[in-house]
Amino acid sequence: MVLGFYACENKFLPKPKGYNRISLPKHDYLVLPKGYPYVFEISKNVKVNQNKVYQNEPYWIDLIYPDYNAEINITYKSITKGQKDLMEYVNDTYKLINKHQIKASSIKETIIKTPSGEKATIVELSGEVPTQFQFHITDSSSHFLRGALYFRTATKNDSLAPIINYIKVDMIHLLNTLKWND
Repeated sequence: MVLGFYACENKFLPKPKGYNRISLPKHDYLVLPKGYPYVFEISKNVKVNQNKVYQNEPYWIDLIYPDYNAEINITYKSITKGQKDLMEYVNDTYKLINKHQIKASSIKETIIKTPSGEKATIVELSGEVPTQFQFHITDSSSHFLRGALYFRTATKNDSLAPIINYIKVDMIHLLNTLKWND
């Protein structure tokens, strides 16, 4: 009797790289607590913290997304010396943006008009930069507000893209609901 062994040939192929599934909640907003020279709507998913680095700036806050290791740094300056202050604040904003030119593959600037009639400048940075989305807005006479998105993680920005896009919607909503407290 002849016994034969037949081996089934299994071909194993490597699986393609995948991305973690990220569940993003519906956008839902509430009004920023009182006590600031500005008011706007923030995501219900953020925690508002006083900025600990610049304690002498009482109106600088961090909007923290604990589930995504992300934060929006909000800086506020009062314009007391007219156009001199305004130009200084705008120039400082662009100096900070230009520091990212080394790693940025592109920098796109857009000006939008908010429902309150003010113009806001939005800057989107692509590439492996520490901040992917920034804005500044002013009434040109009394108030200047700047926001920048940061992630406290080493994850590559292409993997963070869904979260970046999600938070960008919240930042645009913030701008569109901004009002100054005079």
